[in-house]
Amino acid sequence: MTTLGLELPTDPRWVNVAEMNIGEILIDHAYCEQKAASSCISLIVQYPEKEKLVEVLTPVVAEEWGHFTRVLKELRKRNIPLGRQRKDLYVNALQAQLRTSSDYHEQLMERLLLNALIEARSCERFKLLSENIADESLRKFYRELMVSEAGHYRNFIELAEEYVPKERVRQRWKEILDIEAGIMATLETRGDRMH
Repeated sequence: MTTLGLELPTDPRWVNVAEMNIGEILIDHAYCEQKAASSCISLIVQYPEKEKLVEVLTPVVAEEWGHFTRVLKELRKRNIPLGRQRKDLYVNALQAQLRTSSDYHEQLMERLLLNALIEARSCERFKLLSENIADESLRKFYRELMVSEAGHYRNFIELAEEYVPKERVRQRWKEILDIEAGIMATLETRGDRMH
């Protein structure tokens, strides 16, 4: 198990394939950052009465959008157009496993834990890139983003624990980690996607 709590580490071959497709990785990464900002905005819009949530996620929106602009800059440096967004099979598979509930706080917990998991996996992938690719400027870039994403992962877990009893959050988090490990085991190792 990694320090991020992930049950199944990324296949080590991913980083080698990703390095050979770094343009595709950067394009996919740009959209991941854009979706992360959008997801936080959506949570704020849906739960405006949750003061702590609004307070914690507002700066995360700005940070994620800042990451998006930084990835665009890396693309421009390499004369790579942004291109169209691709399907995120990983996130789609996770979303399909979320529980639907009429309980307002259970639904909030599901969304927060989904976000926490995506941030944790992104953080793990950024760490792999920061330690293993030859491009020194990209190594530094991914190291900086890794530190930021680790903080975001904790934000989402702590917010879930703010609104739902800790024991319930921890139980569901364990279940979601097990689900994610199953998804990771069955997904093809693709070097043109961040997840």
